[in-house]
Amino acid sequence: MIQTVLKRDGRVVGFNREKIAAAIRKAMLTTPQGEDEVLINKIVDRIEYRGSEQAEVEDIQDMVENELMKSSRKEVARAYMTYRHSRSVARKAKSTEILLEIVAAKSNDVTRENANMNADTPAGMMMKFASETTKPFVDDYLLSDDTLDAVRHNYLHIHDKDYYPTRSLTCIQHPLDRILERGFVAGHGESRPARRIETAAVMACISMETVQNEMHGGQAIPAFDFYLAPYVRSSYIEEIKTIEKLTSIDLKHLYDAPIEDYVAKDLDFLQGDERFKQHAINRTVNRVHQSMEAFIHNMNTIHSRGGNQVVFSSINYGTDTSAEGRCIIRELLQSTFEGVGGGSTAIFPIQIWKKKRGVSYLPEDPNYDLYCFACKVAARRFFPNFVNLDATYNQHEKWRADDPKRYKYEVATMGCRTRVFENRFGEKTSIARGNLSFSTINIVRLALECRDIQDKQARIDRFFAKLDELLEVTAKQLCDRFDYQKTAVAKQFPLLMASLWSGSEELKPEDSIERVINQGTLGIGFIGLAECLIALIGKHHGESEEAQALGLKIIGYMRDRVVEFSERYQHNFSVLATPAEGLSGRFTRRDVKDFGVIEGVTDKAYYTNSNHIPVYYHCSPKHKAEIEAPYHALTGGGHIFYVEIDGDATHNPQAIMDIVDLLDKYNIGYCSVNHNRNRCMDCGYEDAQQELSECPRCKSTKIDRLQRITGYLVGTTERWNKAKLAELNDRVIHK
Repeated sequence: MIQTVLKRDGRVVGFNREKIAAAIRKAMLTTPQGEDEVLINKIVDRIEYRGSEQAEVEDIQDMVENELMKSSRKEVARAYMTYRHSRSVARKAKSTEILLEIVAAKSNDVTRENANMNADTPAGMMMKFASETTKPFVDDYLLSDDTLDAVRHNYLHIHDKDYYPTRSLTCIQHPLDRILERGFVAGHGESRPARRIETAAVMACISMETVQNEMHGGQAIPAFDFYLAPYVRSSYIEEIKTIEKLTSIDLKHLYDAPIEDYVAKDLDFLQGDERFKQHAINRTVNRVHQSMEAFIHNMNTIHSRGGNQVVFSSINYGTDTSAEGRCIIRELLQSTFEGVGGGSTAIFPIQIWKKKRGVSYLPEDPNYDLYCFACKVAARRFFPNFVNLDATYNQHEKWRADDPKRYKYEVATMGCRTRVFENRFGEKTSIARGNLSFSTINIVRLALECRDIQDKQARIDRFFAKLDELLEVTAKQLCDRFDYQKTAVAKQFPLLMASLWSGSEELKPEDSIERVINQGTLGIGFIGLAECLIALIGKHHGESEEAQALGLKIIGYMRDRVVEFSERYQHNFSVLATPAEGLSGRFTRRDVKDFGVIEGVTDKAYYTNSNHIPVYYHCSPKHKAEIEAPYHALTGGGHIFYVEIDGDATHNPQAIMDIVDLLDKYNIGYCSVNHNRNRCMDCGYEDAQQELSECPRCKSTKIDRLQRITGYLVGTTERWNKAKLAELNDRVIHK
């Protein structure tokens, strides 16, 4: 008697009679005689009781065909076999068409799904081949019927579905101190612990570049300044020792001498120890600057995996007030301000300034001068973005200003917006943790399906009932993916599960990763709140108090449900304000086919990202902040507030500071500021002129706009998909 079924992916699940009965019933309904419940039950009984204790999926399907052929309903057997064959043929035909488009290097939504990847190169093509051929496998063998139904009917999108079979996790905040203090093994190379700033900066690159190959999402460093600060002092000591060798003077008393700040100064009029000390400081500052230059250059040029794709990297900093930490911050900002190569804006890493009262925000704060510099850099180079440690939901009860390791209790974010902080199964921290996987629901479609209900309250009630059903399916899908991920063993992730993930140091190479990955999060995302509200009540939340109240009720309901899911399934569920890139148009295209063009809802090529006010809606930064701020407290999996400012911001850092003030006033968690930046695609020249048509340096007319897409920068809009380009062209200035 069959008790369990061995699926094609290796999972073992309980035998389900109804699945077999449903398949036979579908085949019967395609024939003139229709269904025969007696025969269905008879066949299922035979299969169940004649099979071995554990059967494989293919064996069960073969038994179904044999039983049907032996019955009086041979036409059903033929229908059953024809259906299976047609599915296979359809999949192959669709796959072939997609592959031919990749080969032809066509610019379409398949090849432009990720603007950070060049799918036209051989390596990029290979990545897309793998991606597009893997997705049907996931649909056929790894998804439950409910999940597959939700995906096929445009209710649900599973992010990074092509990586599903690899069991990889999404992202992680690197505990870089472990790498720097212990060293690590990557491939056939072994890195010793760092002793100087140059080595520490290189190891920071290698850590992110290596683990990018083990994960399908981004890499971040949560406390870049704190982690690298010790290597400023050790490099300074090296410089003192060099002076000792040159002069034969014992200067050990200068090794630990107090240093107020690492600032290069002229040596004129300095004598003795003060001269030696300042010379060592000058040399150290120069080394730190070169190290930060190299770090930024490497993160923009070294490809960590196929597709000419650099690491999707982020670094958080701003709250180390030590002289060494301040040196790291200052030289990082200076290098960013200067640009890479011929002065181009660095795309990566996404830089995030940690804004904290008493530390890095107010005029009396020790790092206020660096905060002002950060705003100046952001006005020219887009980065850094700003995370608000003072937001009520970003605070930690263990944080103390005098704690040298207080960074452990400071929230850090991925540049795109992903946030990991709360933890039901360990310490509340961002460090050594990340997102496991996330999926996004199409709340616009749910609203469209309720649109014909005349009574407003009945329409809204029906929407919430549909939302509830879809949330249940999504939570179960994420749990299923978790159950699949946990079957991986530690050796499949040689750096991640050896040195980085929380608790991984306890694992042996053959150990399952199950006992440690529950430190991560499962994200339920959403897209198109604005369009959803228009479909339900005729206006979006930026133009109607009623719509705002309903919007908060919708996302609040999602937050309440993920709390419930966390308790029921014992995982860290969270709501994510989805950073939709390829998805922004995918949902819309299908909904237009099913519902037609509806003003304010499906009349554009994209749905508005998450809870944002539509990009085309004219309003002030203050109004935008007032509307979007309350959603940040509800979206613990990640969120972002962005503002478009007018003209050349290069000489107007106050404009950036005004936006950061909105974070402080309205309890906003994370923000970025967009402004005009032209880029010559031939020589890399940049400026902020309006409507630049010819490069003043090389006279090229290949001028592109450097712009932000879902939280990160892209060097050329040529790699943007049609939906995101349409959204870019619709963006208006907030003033």
